[in-house]
Amino acid sequence: MFVLLLILIAVLFGFGSSDPIWWVAAAVLVYGATRHGRDRGGGRSRSGSSDFGDYRDYQERRNRRERWDRRYSRQHRARWRREDRRDRERRG
Repeated sequence: MFVLLLILIAVLFGFGSSDPIWWVAAAVLVYGATRHGRDRGGGRSRSGSSDFGDYRDYQERRNRRERWDRRYSRQHRARWRREDRRDRERRG
């Protein structure tokens, strides 16, 4: 897929020698391809600094950790123990 995209961009830039609108089309295609790659959380910028993909990963990890903490907090553990005791009493 990536190779086909590069070939299409090269062809559009080649057509740009006859009509500059092809250069614009190629530039729009390059811009769209780079934005699509960033939206998927890919890579780092040339300066080595993080992009928004890394921040989204951080948010997902944080949200997962918060859900885990809410689910397995002391309050819930105590409730589950009470429920388990009740279930054992009913069975026994």
